[in-house]
Amino acid sequence: MKIYGRTSVHEFLGDSVVYRNLVPVDTRLPSLEDVRERFGIASNFVPRKSMPEYADVLAYILQQARMLQSPDVTLGRLIYLGDTRMNDGVAFTNICRAGGWNGLAFIASETEGPEPVEVIKQAEGALYFANRWGAIYEFDNFRREKGFPLDEQTIVIVDLDKTALGARGRNDHVIDSARVDAVRRTVDDLLGSSFDRDEFQAAYDRLNQPEFHPFTADNQDYLAYICLILSAGLADLEGLMIELREGSMKSFEQFIAEADDRAAKLPANLRRIHNEVYALVLQGDPTPFKDFRYHEYQTTIGRMGWLDDDASVSEMLQKEIVITQEVREIALAWREQGALLFGLSDKPDEASIPRDDLATQGYRAIHQVETHAIGG
Repeated sequence: MKIYGRTSVHEFLGDSVVYRNLVPVDTRLPSLEDVRERFGIASNFVPRKSMPEYADVLAYILQQARMLQSPDVTLGRLIYLGDTRMNDGVAFTNICRAGGWNGLAFIASETEGPEPVEVIKQAEGALYFANRWGAIYEFDNFRREKGFPLDEQTIVIVDLDKTALGARGRNDHVIDSARVDAVRRTVDDLLGSSFDRDEFQAAYDRLNQPEFHPFTADNQDYLAYICLILSAGLADLEGLMIELREGSMKSFEQFIAEADDRAAKLPANLRRIHNEVYALVLQGDPTPFKDFRYHEYQTTIGRMGWLDDDASVSEMLQKEIVITQEVREIALAWREQGALLFGLSDKPDEASIPRDDLATQGYRAIHQVETHAIGG
């Protein structure tokens, strides 16, 4: 591993990026709001990355992005770079279907041991799974052997979280620690001297497990709110565990509705937060805990590019969110061959783009923030 200097995701993607709300940073491109009627998407619904509706909207945005640069070119092929077998694999398949494109996907998560590669063929193309990020160069050879061209008709989707930034298995824990720190700071700010850090961490660690996804919906906003309510004493962890085991607590919506029945017991500042979160949950907002996500933006950029240039590779990988050099290098090479690059992130906009008051102070979106690039 070596350090390749400082750069940003913006170097190879520009502002051709969408975060969770499907609002392209490049304002020339259509957003979810512009195409709801076209695809029959309800006004209070924001599809997640693995949903067919998400693929419909994104495929349309990608076609418009190609037309901006090359009006006479029609997209015909897709390359997808990601880090999760299920979520990215499903997203890749859905986007190929929505666009009517043949595709190849490279999905990696770095692990120790042998270096196996698994290729799964399907009607839409092939998924290439690897356990090291350096295998992306072998994937490029695989692409050539398959006769899969790279030119103006090719779209390359680059997943941001734990692919371009904080590579899974190598550097992703720093992204996770920024999010946990944001939850902790949010709860600490609200509870003040009554905040019990150990009690909070125990609740967070216990509930942040796949077995509780049916309850939390694997939604960090929901989890942060649950930990706040537990830390405030409006509910207790052991009692919640019993309800979950017995099946009497079936969903987050049930949890927050029951909390609303007792919300009068909360101090004014906590009652305000509860009311805001509950109202947004009822509206179908998938990111209802705004204060937490604003903190997450700050804790995330606070971990980008903050170490001195002479810090060691191991220290940077442990403490800083870095750019995956292998992804950066291949993306720049493919762009030179004419491919259109586009980045997507399932991270909420509130955790990725600065609020107006911060933007006026010079804060930038995560893909525009400089940090170190590290790779093999």
